[in-house]
Amino acid sequence: MTSFRLYKKEKLCSLTAINLLFTPKSATADEGVNHSVMAYPWRAVWRDNGEGVCRFLISVGKKRLKHAVDRVKMRRRCREAYRLNRVLLPEGAGIDLAFIYVGKGVTDYRSTERAIQRILHRVSHQLSTSHHEPSPTHTDSSHTSLEASGTTGA
Repeated sequence: MTSFRLYKKEKLCSLTAINLLFTPKSATADEGVNHSVMAYPWRAVWRDNGEGVCRFLISVGKKRLKHAVDRVKMRRRCREAYRLNRVLLPEGAGIDLAFIYVGKGVTDYRSTERAIQRILHRVSHQLSTSHHEPSPTHTDSSHTSLEASGTTGA
């Protein structure tokens, strides 16, 4: 049986990691690619962190929900939905994940849970397809065959 507990190491607290997560793609070309997934009323931004631990944060803006109690309520609903459905992510997926509330007003737990499930399914699918792509170092077979035969391409 897997534990449903959220540990401190699963919280995204590092300002450096958060800045990398929200930096435009062109500025982080050498450090990885940021991905975005939308499932109303939540949007998720994620990137590989290379640490083998999935870390997350939740953001509910004051522009969307004016009252602090409503923002806390949506944050708690998102955290609970993530806690119960994080098994949808592949084991050992080292990603940083930010959930951003984009809805207008408070939504019920059922719609939040469905949105988080859709987001996690899409992230899981993108992770599985990106790991099956051949890396650029292994695709250049003509270069390695020329070196093996002792001839050069010049």
